[in-house]
Amino acid sequence: MTDTGSTAPDFRLPNREGESRTLSQYRGAPVVLVFFPFAFSPICTDELCHLQDHTDTFEEFGARVLCISTDSHYALDAFARQESYDFEMLSDHWPHGEVARAYGVFDEQEGCARRHTVTVDASGIVRDVSSADMTEAREWDRLRGVLENLPRP
Repeated sequence: MTDTGSTAPDFRLPNREGESRTLSQYRGAPVVLVFFPFAFSPICTDELCHLQDHTDTFEEFGARVLCISTDSHYALDAFARQESYDFEMLSDHWPHGEVARAYGVFDEQEGCARRHTVTVDASGIVRDVSSADMTEAREWDRLRGVLENLPRP
């Protein structure tokens, strides 16, 4: 798993429209990487709906949310349209789970990303990593405190 204080591994992934995105293009602002197992699954849907309902928290701190799963960008597009998600959704479909592996959050047995949240500061340094069991929703309460305590550029 990626260590707090280390440089966040850069990546290039397609978003739900198939357009390429890199972590480095968001430098200068905090980024919250939300790794999730599967689009359309009940727990993931509830978690991402929670994010959508609390976009004001991220706006307050100028943070970008990048949700990452091993689903195809087509599946992520259908998922986002069904649930009206406004945040960026990125597909780690091919090479399958390459970014999740780089962050140490790929579940080889299940073939998907584990439920992890990685907060990266404006300089690209990992400031917090939290996780939840695959069968349980993650706790979002600590994320606000993490964002409040990020170093300012």
